[in-house]
Amino acid sequence: MQSASLCFNKVKNDCVKFITSQETSTDKFKNKEKMIKSFLIPICFWLAKNANKKKPYFVGLAGGQGTGKTTISSIIKIILQKYFKMKVFKISIDDFYKTRKERINLSKKIHPMLMTRGVPGTHDIKMMLDFFKKAKNKKFKKLKLPNFNKAIDDRFPKKNWNNINEQPDIIIFEGWCVGAKAELYETLKKPINSLEKTDDQNLIWRQHVNQQLKTKYKKLYSQLNCMIYLKAKNFSLLQKWRLKQEKKLWLKTKNKNSHKIMSKGDVINFMQTYQRITQNMFKNMPKYASIILNLNDNHQIKSAVYKTK
Repeated sequence: MQSASLCFNKVKNDCVKFITSQETSTDKFKNKEKMIKSFLIPICFWLAKNANKKKPYFVGLAGGQGTGKTTISSIIKIILQKYFKMKVFKISIDDFYKTRKERINLSKKIHPMLMTRGVPGTHDIKMMLDFFKKAKNKKFKKLKLPNFNKAIDDRFPKKNWNNINEQPDIIIFEGWCVGAKAELYETLKKPINSLEKTDDQNLIWRQHVNQQLKTKYKKLYSQLNCMIYLKAKNFSLLQKWRLKQEKKLWLKTKNKNSHKIMSKGDVINFMQTYQRITQNMFKNMPKYASIILNLNDNHQIKSAVYKTK
């Protein structure tokens, strides 16, 4: 397709430059140009076509730990801005975590596991819904977007928040559980890992998280105009990629004494809180996501499936 080739020629340098900036000496991206030309440019043509119908157009982008959500969403943003001349803003569900104080209260009131950020119930849904509402307003006013500091496990002060000065054409909303749906109570009963078995014997944590998906998060995700899902083959691959990601973060850290790398055991334990919802998304996302990007064992996109209405 001639227009795709023109697009590739125009965005290639910027996209490759960004991908290279994410690499380390031991972790290089393979087939960069194929990923851009064969998969991400066609997605951008699809998004640009559909985004013309509504402003702003909300794109949900989900995938398990280490699937490359940040990299892929960033490249999509570059292509849409550079070639299609669209105003694009990218946000993460991570930016909307509840404050440390709020999660301490949750952990005391409902369950200690809610102190750990990540699962549904640990985000500020009211703030997200308010953001979506203001972003859609025809009389758009400058918006401030929260910024979460994972190093101190709390929000940055408002002076460090990001500004959106113009109404975007497209807002990319990425996160591991974006678009996730609640499961049936019957399937909640059986623990799927040692964490659930030992730390949630009475199902309180599982039921609370599931209820959040069934109510507040369902309302939030109904705001999305389309969903893109990065699908790994299985959960053990995600654990492997998350460990790789941890090593990569450590290599990029300037003050290595202040950042302790997680061991394989640490990563496996950490990811148990994400396992149930992630595995449900493996099964359910292909039924309702607009675009599925299937990933191979080597962390590369092997195929794209577009849902036909």
